[in-house]
Amino acid sequence: MNTRDWPIRAKLTALVIGPVTGLLALWIFATTLTFGPALDLLAARTLLYDLGRPGESVVAELQRERRLSVVQLAGDTALPALAEQRVRTDRAIAELRRRVDGDKLRDAADDLLDARLDQLVSALDALPAGRGFIDGRKVDQAGAVGLYSGMIGSAFQTFAAMATLPDAQLNRQALALTGLGRSRELLGQADALLAGAVTAGRYAEGEHEQLVRTIENQRFLAENAVADLPPAERTGYQRLTEGEAFVRLRALQDTLVRARDLPAGFDIRAWETSHAAVSQGLRDFELRGADTLTERSVPMAVQILVRLAAAGVLGLVAIVVCVLVALRVGRSLDRRLTGVRTAALEMAEHRLPDVVARLRRGEEVDVAREAPELDHGGDEIGQVGRAFNEVRRTAVQAAVDEVTLRRGLNEVFLNIARRSQGLVHRQLALLDRLERRTEDPDELAGLFQVDHLATRLRRHAEDLVILAGAAPGRGWRNPVAAVDVVRGAISEVESYDRVDVGEVRPAGVLGRAVGDLIHLLAELVENATVFSPPGSRVTITGRTVPGGYTVEITDRGLGMSPTALADANRKLSHAPEFDPTDSARLGHFVVARLAARHGVRVELRPAAPGGITAAVFVPSDLITAEPAIGPTGPDADRPGRDDRRMAKVTRLATVPRTRASRPGRDRPESAVVPLPAGRPSAVETPADADGLPRRVRRRGPAARPRPVVADNPAHRPPEEARRAMSALQAGTARGRRDGSRAATDPGAARSRPAPAAAGGPAADPTAAPGRAGAPPTDAARTRATEPSPPEPAAAPDQRTATERDA
Repeated sequence: MNTRDWPIRAKLTALVIGPVTGLLALWIFATTLTFGPALDLLAARTLLYDLGRPGESVVAELQRERRLSVVQLAGDTALPALAEQRVRTDRAIAELRRRVDGDKLRDAADDLLDARLDQLVSALDALPAGRGFIDGRKVDQAGAVGLYSGMIGSAFQTFAAMATLPDAQLNRQALALTGLGRSRELLGQADALLAGAVTAGRYAEGEHEQLVRTIENQRFLAENAVADLPPAERTGYQRLTEGEAFVRLRALQDTLVRARDLPAGFDIRAWETSHAAVSQGLRDFELRGADTLTERSVPMAVQILVRLAAAGVLGLVAIVVCVLVALRVGRSLDRRLTGVRTAALEMAEHRLPDVVARLRRGEEVDVAREAPELDHGGDEIGQVGRAFNEVRRTAVQAAVDEVTLRRGLNEVFLNIARRSQGLVHRQLALLDRLERRTEDPDELAGLFQVDHLATRLRRHAEDLVILAGAAPGRGWRNPVAAVDVVRGAISEVESYDRVDVGEVRPAGVLGRAVGDLIHLLAELVENATVFSPPGSRVTITGRTVPGGYTVEITDRGLGMSPTALADANRKLSHAPEFDPTDSARLGHFVVARLAARHGVRVELRPAAPGGITAAVFVPSDLITAEPAIGPTGPDADRPGRDDRRMAKVTRLATVPRTRASRPGRDRPESAVVPLPAGRPSAVETPADADGLPRRVRRRGPAARPRPVVADNPAHRPPEEARRAMSALQAGTARGRRDGSRAATDPGAARSRPAPAAAGGPAADPTAAPGRAGAPPTDAARTRATEPSPPEPAAAPDQRTATERDA
């Protein structure tokens, strides 16, 4: 039996139950052994009065009936006295049967006495049949003597079974009285044989020898029985044998023993008188001895019971004391051990986590107060308690040191991230100026690529800020369209060309959540591109739902197992503490932190037929109406407004259109319009009913000769697609602004000259507007996702705060 995992209370209980159970069993055993003899002594009176007296009466009546039966068999006629004697014998047997069948005698009798009583009853049942044999003279005198002697012998065997008293002296006296009764029975047998011989006038064959043996046996049993009697009873028996009747009967016995034939002139009257007197005297002596035995057994039984009661009470008190002491000691041990366990659990589950939480909140913690000294005594439990006190103090101090170290590490992360952010923002501002000044398409494409890498670098720097527990520095005052937030997230992903923007329903996002939402979506989009095959597409859709707005990002990768999916959703919903050892899912940690900051819910679920869909639910308190296209505010029509701000409205580009084929694959041929030599520029030509121009890329003669090739989407390199999208975005925003002004002032629209382009290949603004085929980051690209740097850059063309706010 393995008791290793038992509770301490169960172990202490088992430790106590064993000795107490043994002591209780020993007490019960000793009490039973002592109580049994006392009950036997008390049962002696019951045996005497319910078996001894009725049994002795049956024996006496059977002895008389035996003598009369032998006399009748020796004569020729029936004796009326025999019939009367049989009636008396039947009454005595009936009384004995009533006592034997009673519960009182049976309860007092042991197993041996029960068996002897059954034997006696069976022997008495043969009496009617024996009487029939006697009346029919089917047996001789010896047979009749044997019939009655057998029944009387069963009675004496039953009397002998009564001598089972716990006291040896009482047992010897009981057996001595039984021996005297047997000697009296032999005396009765000799009387019956002699009466038959006197009636017949002679001994039958063998009767003399039987008579001699009976007389000798009677004397032998009497001598042995008297030897075991107490001195007082032995003296009484001696006086009885010295009486006249006893002396005369002994002399007549000697005469019968010496003569082989029946002596002539034998005084049968003297024999009968002496025999009757001696038999009655012996019977009275036996009854007095039985009464004396009973009287002596009762005080002895009471004395035994008193000793038993005293021993039982003391034993019970000892058991109770042992149990109480064991319970008290066990309860004390259990209470103290439970106290140590409670202190340990309270430290591990409540106090230590609370200390760590307070330390992470920046509160000061007193180690001595948080780990107070607990007194558990001076024994081994107390020593364990003191050792645990040291462990608690060390654990709290280690928690303080660990949180201090983590706080310092976060400060290092934050310091490095802030520095990197400042440098990245200065780099982006510098790239912005270079993009505006550069007209060479190849140089501009290279600047766009560097711009995209810098944008990604800025996101990674913001990851460090989030890991450090701080908030990123980007922020907006005005709402931003949901489609621009989506495109801003795509622009911060390396594999942006694999991302398709599906249907994004019109909606606006409050400025305070734009930066974090862009970062959150960028992390999810990057995961979708990284964990899906290189040739697969990633789709982004957005729709209004009850209670907010949902953005869904779907990839066609291998997906995740149910266990991994549940674990990821648990992390995304509870924003766990950053664990430096778990660096494989930093994106999930960043997403969880950003989502928890604004109450956004993020859930990953399997996509059909394969892959994962990341659903981002933005609550309604962050959603507003989609902002208007074009400049807004009191200075919207201010003359001389910088045209460079046309692309920095709250929308990055046009709203995605429904596509009948794969995004970015179907677009019309670009028109090539010749320009004057020596001037690289782009010419706008009418191209669509919405007033947006088509930009046609031209190169002056000073530039390197390059063949003009029609735009073929199947073989267009990423650099060309990037340049085309940049030109598309700038032209789209400018065309919509001009279209808005033309609606209010047609003359102004007609008189306005065509603006100079920043350079780049001809692009169709209607071609694949939903696909992020090129990063929306260039001089004409909307930087709604690009906030002001946390530290201002000292650039000559530093923009105002209004211009930095997208």
